Amino acid sequence: MNFRRYGIYHLPVESEEWARFATRWLGWDACAGVTPVPLAAAPAEEVVRTPRRYGLHATLKPPFHLAEGKTAEALSEAVEALAGRLAPVRLDGLGLARIGRFLALRPVGDETALNALAAECVRAPDAFRAPPDAEELARRRQRRLSAAQEENLMAWGYPHVMDLFRFHITLSGSLEPERLTETEARLALDLGPLLPSPYVIGDIALVGEGEDNRFRLISRHPLRGA
Repeated sequence: MNFRRYGIYHLPVESEEWARFATRWLGWDACAGVTPVPLAAAPAEEVVRTPRRYGLHATLKPPFHLAEGKTAEALSEAVEALAGRLAPVRLDGLGLARIGRFLALRPVGDETALNALAAECVRAPDAFRAPPDAEELARRRQRRLSAAQEENLMAWGYPHVMDLFRFHITLSGSLEPERLTETEARLALDLGPLLPSPYVIGDIALVGEGEDNRFRLISRHPLRGA
C-alpha cells in the first residue's frame, strides 16, 4: 500500500505474552496491520484513542515524509545496511512508568547503549527525510520548545531526539489524574507480572503510515553488528 510517512520503530515481538496483551489493550496490531481481538475488559476509548494508530511500539526515528528523489525501496535498503552495523541492546527489563500524564513502558537499568542506537537511527538515514514544512513547524512550536528542542527540530525534524530522547512504549494518551491513577493500577495488575526481565532489542523496524492514519510494519531488520 502507499504510505504517507515513514519511521524507524522498535516493535516488540508479537509472540511474547506481554506484547500480545499490550497490543490488544491498544486495539491495533501494527505488525499484522489488523485490529486484534479486544480484551474482555477493554480500556476506555479515551485511554487508548491517541496511541492506537501507532500500535505497540517505541519510536527510534520519528515519522517523516520522504525527501524529493528518494524512494521507499532505497530507504528500506538503507535501514537494512544500518541494522548490519548496529548491535542488539540488552536491557535489565521493562517497567510501567508515568511520563507526564500518560503511561508507558520504560527501560530498567542503564540506557546508554539504547540511546546510542536511537541516535544512530535518527542520524544515519536522515538524507531520506524531507524537511518539515511551515505548518508542521508551527504545530511543533505550539508547546513552547526549549532552545535544545528547537535545535533538534531544525536539525532532525523532531524536538525529542538525541540528548532529549527517552525510550518509551506508549500505553495511553494524556489522561486526567483520576483516570491516570485508575489505568496505572489496572496495568500494574494485568500487565506488570508479564513484563520481561531482561529485555533484548534485537531488530529495528521500518514502518509506514497509511491513508487511514495508522502505522504498519513494512520490514524488520535484525541487528547484526558486534
